[in-house]
Amino acid sequence: MKLSILGAGNVGMALARALLRSGQAVTLGVPEPARYVDAVAALGPQATLATSDDAVERGEVVILAVPYTAALAIAERRADWQGRVIVDATNPLAPALAGLSLGTTTSGAEQIAARARGARVVKAFNTTGAENMADARYAQGAPMMPVAGDDAAARQQVLALASLIGFDAIDFGPLSAARWIEPLAMAWIHLAFKQGHGRQFAFARMRRG
Repeated sequence: MKLSILGAGNVGMALARALLRSGQAVTLGVPEPARYVDAVAALGPQATLATSDDAVERGEVVILAVPYTAALAIAERRADWQGRVIVDATNPLAPALAGLSLGTTTSGAEQIAARARGARVVKAFNTTGAENMADARYAQGAPMMPVAGDDAAARQQVLALASLIGFDAIDFGPLSAARWIEPLAMAWIHLAFKQGHGRQFAFARMRRG
């Protein structure tokens, strides 16, 4: 699987570290590669730096680890995504983390899918902080990672990636389920920043029997 991550901020770099540690090669795509030469070089030889457009061309799976508004623009810019899997790791956050700008009747992921012609969009890697993306290990068990998408094969690919880097990957079904996944991200943000829990916690699924 050829993996590209668009964005080299906290989430993009955290996912890159986790994927590289699991044995995957990763291309990181940014608008100005010269600004990230040292940071990407420090990730090791399996990490490649490219422009955003070049990273998309190289990737079979492209993770959007950029702000939501930037993700919309990226999705719309290409005339045809040619069947690539887009993983939407964004959240449509309102200013000052006041909430979500979308919800209930649509989702950020569905808005991206409406603009990404020829892409198979999957929602994942948006419900927890970058620290958990980089290292999902907890003594109590694996944190949950919801995954939703209309294309079953694409969804399975992303479920496998989430499991590979240590998450309890949960199949949430169609992309419309992102309407419930994105508020879960807001719940994590609320606890972390408004309720004083900090960033070193994660949500988990528990079963009886």
